[in-house]
Amino acid sequence: MLRKITIALASVGLIAGLAACGSSEASDDPDAPLKVAVNPVPHGDILKYVKDNLAAKAGLKLDIVTFDDYQQPNTALKEKQVTANYFQHVPFMEEYEKKSGAKLTFVAPVHLEPLGVYSSKVKSLQAIPQNATVAVPNDPANEGRSLKLLADNGLLTLKPGAPTSATEKDIATNPKHLKFKPLKAAQLPRSLDDVDAAVINGNYALEANLSPAKDALAAEKAEGNPYANGIVTLPENADDPRVKKLVQLLRGPEVRKYVQDKYKGSVLMAS
Repeated sequence: MLRKITIALASVGLIAGLAACGSSEASDDPDAPLKVAVNPVPHGDILKYVKDNLAAKAGLKLDIVTFDDYQQPNTALKEKQVTANYFQHVPFMEEYEKKSGAKLTFVAPVHLEPLGVYSSKVKSLQAIPQNATVAVPNDPANEGRSLKLLADNGLLTLKPGAPTSATEKDIATNPKHLKFKPLKAAQLPRSLDDVDAAVINGNYALEANLSPAKDALAAEKAEGNPYANGIVTLPENADDPRVKKLVQLLRGPEVRKYVQDKYKGSVLMAS
């Protein structure tokens, strides 16, 4: 009997897992719901606001599929389990294209989650000690972005012409002899007690109740920033009227006000 119950529970878990991953193909029918893959915060929150408050009036049906990491939303898009995703910036998308061979289309930017430097051990960048360990995201686009943030704030310099996917090899000077610990982006908030500082993506900072506006020792600025997150789809769906309608709603005044009121500078709307 116990074995039968175990098998039954495993079957239920498998079915639930497939449903959560959006295993069925998305529909190209213009009257069907638009399936969009997101990370929970802030992308899922913003899209839920659109679904609950704006979509019906605009004649748009939305189906939100949530993933907790940075890999599955593009896999789901590539496999046509969703028609679009909303979680990434252009440099990340380009790195994914290089690795996977997939062709994606960045339709429009929506918002910026400022990358920030956080620490549970020091109160300022200047107080970061010699030979400190700094955790950084381990994907190429965001690792390079982290190094640029540290360089912009005087903790190191990068070689001239360093790419957006810069690594430690692209560091020209490192006066404090910082040591870098690449981790999956989702793990970075949990690493704070184990390192001297961590450079954390805005969405994972928010999930960990860290405010880029209040808690970061340094954070990115929105102006001229290439890392705005936006709507991405396959090239053949770039002109899907549902995708265009979603972009229009996400970049509209109602969403701008929602983001400003809810995140209070921890999420910034793209220009």
